[in-house]
Amino acid sequence: MRILLTTTSYQDTPGKHHDLLKASGHEIITGRGPLPEDEMLRLVTEDGGVDGLLNGDDAITRKVIEAALPRLKAISKYGIGLDSVDVQAATDLKVPVLFTPGVNHTTVAEHSFGLMISLAKHFHAEISHVKNGSWKRITGSELAGKTLGIIGLGRIGKEVAKRAIAFDMNVVAFDIYPDKVFANQFGIEMLDSADAVADVADVLSLHMFLTDENRGYINADRISRMKDNAMIINCARGGLINEADVAQACKSGKLLGYAADVLDHEPIKAPHIFQDIDNIIITPHIGSRTFESVERQALMSTQNLLNVLEGKAPLAQANKF
Repeated sequence: MRILLTTTSYQDTPGKHHDLLKASGHEIITGRGPLPEDEMLRLVTEDGGVDGLLNGDDAITRKVIEAALPRLKAISKYGIGLDSVDVQAATDLKVPVLFTPGVNHTTVAEHSFGLMISLAKHFHAEISHVKNGSWKRITGSELAGKTLGIIGLGRIGKEVAKRAIAFDMNVVAFDIYPDKVFANQFGIEMLDSADAVADVADVLSLHMFLTDENRGYINADRISRMKDNAMIINCARGGLINEADVAQACKSGKLLGYAADVLDHEPIKAPHIFQDIDNIIITPHIGSRTFESVERQALMSTQNLLNVLEGKAPLAQANKF
């Protein structure tokens, strides 16, 4: 069979996943994602099409899925976020959408906390000053004693909470499916809405899926009701914020800063509104890109796809039909 592999961290990171894919005996064609719809349409239709997708954040639209049929047998997402995949279209067209829950929560939580520390201590600006031969010293902020608000207390949010508690932070959170046992165990106060969390947070960390309902959730109105000098950390999806509003809040001093591993449109298209704002830190969607996490995600996404191609049940499927 024929598999299209587009996720770059899978391709660029050595590990057992390469052995697993090679041992399958299937033909592998590659692209360098994230790819737009037009490029995906080309790749899934040329030379007879493909039987399976091993994809990252490429645009898997209804049009792409329809074009890949009838040969396409499964879409195997390398990761857990499915906002780039038209899951409803795949379900309507009886194409399994596979994903990899539970493989990257540790590394994304570490990345979130790294961004938090970098923002509070002005690491980005200070490192730049020293490397440019300057000795400009900016006064930072302690995290200890601050209130961390977590929106989305799932696997990643829980790992962030545990690290925050070790830093003597107070943790409040909201989740649509609250884990009261976990919250009680770690002394986390569960609030009744995302807004209630944002209102009291000194540091707000976003860990929810992107939906039509929460797109642009962090906007000028929302920021105006947050504490002065609050920080926002986003290792979820870039579409959760209004980039222009966040940029203005950082420039005006309303926010101490914004640090994220994601943008609304990736990769970055220069010039970008964030580029010249010192208290905005952006990393290129590498929160789960560690040797350990890449191998876990790649092995699971590969095994998911191989199982379906061999007529077996996948390890994790996001849609049912």
